[in-house]
Amino acid sequence: MPKVSKKESPAKGTTDVKPKGRKTAYSIFVQTCREEHRKKNPNANVNFSEFSKACSERWNKMSDKEKGRFKSLAEKDKGRYEKEMANYVPPKGTKSKKKKKDPNAPKRALSAFFWFCADERPKVRAIKPDASVGDIAKELGLRWKSVGNDLKKKYETLASKDKQRYERESTAYKKKTAGTPKKGKKQQDSDSE
Repeated sequence: MPKVSKKESPAKGTTDVKPKGRKTAYSIFVQTCREEHRKKNPNANVNFSEFSKACSERWNKMSDKEKGRFKSLAEKDKGRYEKEMANYVPPKGTKSKKKKKDPNAPKRALSAFFWFCADERPKVRAIKPDASVGDIAKELGLRWKSVGNDLKKKYETLASKDKQRYERESTAYKKKTAGTPKKGKKQQDSDSE
């Protein structure tokens, strides 16, 4: 794998190319397995799921002594990563954190499907108490597809009313916040203390 050249930024010894993440002992082991496989079978296509499963089984059967080699390589890589991160300077203009949502902002309007889910979820949970969140969501999706137009209209009406509520509250919120000055980072930090 070719190495990425690092651009020097104004401060000597710093770089604006973010370092590669640190590797775990297991990821180093898998990389070693991949290299061994390529040497033995240079032209073979690899089924990723089978290869991953084989690596996982092999890793689980290894003794701690055998894993020690990979753990020491991971520790070395951790040192490399920390050293590179100490010299890393993020490029200007990039945001490192997601903008926080104002807790006073109005809640978004729910779609007809979500209104339907609010009514049907307790029924599905009663029928399938051990079902995962994903399984419940699939069941709700199937039920929504089979709902008749009359019942869908009921939920579409609820969604329409909720959309109107959101628009009213959003307009009022925007008017209210338009007159207030935006807080800078220092002011937000002092408010949270």
